[in-house]
Amino acid sequence: MTELLLDPEIRLWVFFPIVIITFLVGIIRHYVSILISSTKKLELQQIQDSQTLIRSKFLRENAKYIPKQSFLMRRHFLNNEESGYFKLASKRPSQQPNPMTDPTMMTDMLKGNVTNVLPMLLIGGWINWTFSGFVTTKVPFPLTLRFKVMLQRGIELMSLDASWVSSASWYFLNVFGLRSIYTLVLGENNAADQTRVMQDQMSGAAMSMPPDPKQAFKAEWEALEIIEHQWALKDLKLCSENEQIKS
Repeated sequence: MTELLLDPEIRLWVFFPIVIITFLVGIIRHYVSILISSTKKLELQQIQDSQTLIRSKFLRENAKYIPKQSFLMRRHFLNNEESGYFKLASKRPSQQPNPMTDPTMMTDMLKGNVTNVLPMLLIGGWINWTFSGFVTTKVPFPLTLRFKVMLQRGIELMSLDASWVSSASWYFLNVFGLRSIYTLVLGENNAADQTRVMQDQMSGAAMSMPPDPKQAFKAEWEALEIIEHQWALKDLKLCSENEQIKS
């Protein structure tokens, strides 16, 4: 393998400019995504269903801190065979639209491609053309030849050690490697995090079909039905009565 000695000017005119350009493009992409993002409207029925599921979960977890009669009243309201909320909700016709036929969802997908995929391709192509043929840095540990395709994009030298990183590959490493910096500057769930964007795109097929709320109601009904009330404060009541007797 050929040993190289990099010119210090490469660090000033190639290495740092690629880092700065990638970081600034991520910042701009974040704020552009905020400007063009559409507000999702929630139906009143959806909010009511989600809050009822949370209420049922809290009832299961904290049933031991309320009297048995209070627990039975709440479970009757949710699980009654005829008038229980979960039974009535399960019989309700589904009103969730298919995201693949929803124009709002398709518009959001188009906006995501414009703000995420298109800038990455344009900036990546420009950096590959402007800084073509530069070797920017070296990985501080040895690598096999399989990594040459990933780390030395744009440089066709079989004799070059696989640990060296080309300018184009350095850009893509920054695209996915500045995640912690974006989180520190912009906070969690920022639009500049290209890793999260790629994860959202990979899970797009799973999101194409919305979750069935009837399954959630059925599962919560079964979980609440098998709960047996055990009053956790009965010992406290007996203790207070004994103290009154002693006094």
